Amino acid sequence: MEFSWDFTPVLQNYPVLLKGVAMTALLWLIAFPVSMLIGFFIALATGSHNRLAVGIGRSYVELFRNTPVMIQLIWFFYAFPILTGQQLTPIVAALCGLVLNASAYCSEIFRGGMASVPNGQWEGARALGMSRQQLMRRVIVPQVFARMLPAFTNRGIELAKNTSIASVIAVQELMYQGRALSAAFYRPLEILTAVGIIYFLLIYPGSYLASRLEKRFALRA
Repeated sequence: MEFSWDFTPVLQNYPVLLKGVAMTALLWLIAFPVSMLIGFFIALATGSHNRLAVGIGRSYVELFRNTPVMIQLIWFFYAFPILTGQQLTPIVAALCGLVLNASAYCSEIFRGGMASVPNGQWEGARALGMSRQQLMRRVIVPQVFARMLPAFTNRGIELAKNTSIASVIAVQELMYQGRALSAAFYRPLEILTAVGIIYFLLIYPGSYLASRLEKRFALRA
């Protein structure tokens, strides 16, 4: 039996897919900066001299790096309400899972960047009487930001792909809308192919940028 491609359902329902793109973008735009912020503070905790802070930070990182992000989203949507009596909306549950997962990876990027700074600079800044906050803001972060930029770009790409997992808890992002149209029109091959192309168009520019940044900083090194 010969298969005949038919993209008519895609063309007729492109506003539905665009709605999904908007939700995907919203998830990413909220989750990525929040993940970086939380990751920064986790990195400070794991790099401190306080054993309790180090233990909490390392436990956080290991927990969220070593469990599937899908499980984390499902846990916040289904298990969290059972334990607390507070039902989270699908979007909030998705953001909780995406942020906590991505922040664990971001913290390791920050930690690696800070570890690359020679000890002499840390000691010199302390000798000048700088507080830890001043040390991070004026000495450490400006130096390591360029080194960390390719890694953060890659992490942003990974987060963009992970937003598709939010469809399992009924967040109406791009993958959810694609699956809904596939079920309605019985043309999963064409519709999911279109969804894949859209994801590629959204993510490839970031991937290309990450590749260029890595090559640029490799040449500098």
